[in-house]
Amino acid sequence: MEGKITPVIMAGGTGSRLWPASRQLMPKQFLNLLGEQSMLVETLARLEGMDCNDPIIICNEEHRFLAAEAMRQCGQHEAKIILEPEGRNTAPAIALAALVSEPDELLLVLAADHVIQDREAFQQAVITAQNFAAEGNLVAFGVVPRSAHTGYGYIKAESIHQPSAIKQFVEKPSAEVAEEYFASREYFWNSGMFAFRADSYIAELQQYRNDILTSCKNAMACAVNDQLFVRPDKAIFSACSDVSIDYAVMEQTEKAIVVPMDAQWSDVGCWASLWDVSAKDDSGNVLNGDVIAQDTKNCYIDAGQQLVATVGLDNIVVVQTKDTLLVACKNQVQSIKKIVTQLKASGRRESLHDREVYRPWGKYDSIDFGERDQVKRITVNPGAKLSVQMHHHRAEHWVVVSGTARVTVGEKTSLISENESTYIPIGVVHCLENPGRIPLEMIEVQTGSYLGEDDIVRFEDQYGRV
Repeated sequence: MEGKITPVIMAGGTGSRLWPASRQLMPKQFLNLLGEQSMLVETLARLEGMDCNDPIIICNEEHRFLAAEAMRQCGQHEAKIILEPEGRNTAPAIALAALVSEPDELLLVLAADHVIQDREAFQQAVITAQNFAAEGNLVAFGVVPRSAHTGYGYIKAESIHQPSAIKQFVEKPSAEVAEEYFASREYFWNSGMFAFRADSYIAELQQYRNDILTSCKNAMACAVNDQLFVRPDKAIFSACSDVSIDYAVMEQTEKAIVVPMDAQWSDVGCWASLWDVSAKDDSGNVLNGDVIAQDTKNCYIDAGQQLVATVGLDNIVVVQTKDTLLVACKNQVQSIKKIVTQLKASGRRESLHDREVYRPWGKYDSIDFGERDQVKRITVNPGAKLSVQMHHHRAEHWVVVSGTARVTVGEKTSLISENESTYIPIGVVHCLENPGRIPLEMIEVQTGSYLGEDDIVRFEDQYGRV
């Protein structure tokens, strides 16, 4: 254990300012926004070469299978995945991680949705922090500022050139105040990343916010271990105070140290931030997908799966998904969050998920739908099995496009291969699984008086759903 680091990855949040790519049920930390891997997987990948224990992932209940799949992809089969019954901010979340760790474990608290382009500089900052944390200090990583940014909190330090005591934490400033901070050379950007021993954090939390520690201890004492997941007691944890680690501990403790980190860091909190860290063409454009850009400059354009053509645009964000099109001025993208709020208030599904929805067994894409019919493209992962279920209001027709399906309809089980089909009448118990080694692709046509996802009666489910 000695000398090892335990990564604690904060994977909650919905990334609403990156809508429509980021949705409540598929937030930005699980998206491949800057490469071939999700941001969560990239967060762990930048620790490669360091001596680390299995990670602790903290995420929302509704994202549990996304987190589990991410851990499978990067070979972290022994990761602990703690499910917050309700988001209560960073101080309680980190307390949960500390309580499942050995007292002398050195916890490296990272956000799952940040971009760090200079891995070597990042790892060197972690090594420096590790030395201070081993002595009982609580270390914050301060990003050497590149501009007078108004989207970040700030840390005032005794020195921005070397590790030093923290003088003050400051909330996101106005443009004028940010200019003063930047000019003074006394402030870091607050990265929201920390390093400390588990027992050091618990001791300081006990001293300054014992109510939070007590709630977390009680919630974990009644926790349920469910397959890959650790589930703190919902009622106890939900009653815990909603407080950040900055307010609860770091602004109070006398053991706070800031370590400088100049590693091309960004929290990628909005489309403008993503444009900042992405490779650009000669016109300053970031173009993803099938894009024809005429007289267009300084734009971020993601075409999704369809052609996007632009003429005469400057400083614009265009993001197309399967079900939504966003067009926004790049300097006003912070206001996208208001659109998400409006969608939620209206009860529209576009705030929850894209047309493509992920499930523990794979995913489905709602291709078309009418009042009494719906067409889906379903992908079932190798070896995966959907729940044994029935529907009160709809019948289903399944056509296998590729792979092989094992289908149970009532008492009969059969294998269905490519170009073959089957029919599931209303009210009949059925099940679908992929016994093969390649993904099963199939088309499902639903017909009936009600086609909602809540018209599912589950009799058996290997993923613990009800």
